[in-house]
Amino acid sequence: MTAKNKKKVIMSEIVARLEEYYPEAVCALEYSGEPWKLLVMGRLSAQCTDARVNIVCRELFEVFPTYEALADGEIEEIERIIRPCGLFRTKAASIKAACEMLRDEFGGRLPDTMEELLLFPGVGRKIANLLLGDVYGKPAIVADTHCIRICGRFGMYPESEKSPEKVERIMTELISPEKSSDFCHRIVNFGREVCSARSPRCDECPLIDLCSHGKKQKMK
Repeated sequence: MTAKNKKKVIMSEIVARLEEYYPEAVCALEYSGEPWKLLVMGRLSAQCTDARVNIVCRELFEVFPTYEALADGEIEEIERIIRPCGLFRTKAASIKAACEMLRDEFGGRLPDTMEELLLFPGVGRKIANLLLGDVYGKPAIVADTHCIRICGRFGMYPESEKSPEKVERIMTELISPEKSSDFCHRIVNFGREVCSARSPRCDECPLIDLCSHGKKQKMK
């Protein structure tokens, strides 16, 4: 068996166990099933926790209940509300511009291709994959900090690898397409509850026998 095929087998088992561990694959961003809200929240999540984004967006979506309202909104008011998310001036500008684009160029319907989503201000491959997976159920690897860190610990690539693009490419080849989007939601929960960055609970981990990092820890 080649090294790549061996990794595929291991990832298949990891995916299966995470499905048992987290039966519900739920997006951490509470966007109420409205695509434009996930577009906005995805942008706000850059260098900010999902929990804080959820809190901030309660007021944001109360003041601006539609993407049209955000597109027409005063930039200073948007900045005021999203300030706790950090980088608030840059984020406010890209959110307002993205809502304008959604209104003026796409008639309010979020596009369903990577190429079109990348046209939106502030949208990179991570956000685009989140939208494709959650909104349209398409195969998507969201290479966020949890995914990058934990899949490296699993041994799918060197733990020193931090490039989202490389991780996305590697994991796309290792995980069945129909499982990829839900896997990314589950790995976020797993990263918060079990495999944290500073103090992973390897002794309680249900994946310890499949994890390169965990095996090394047990050998110490």
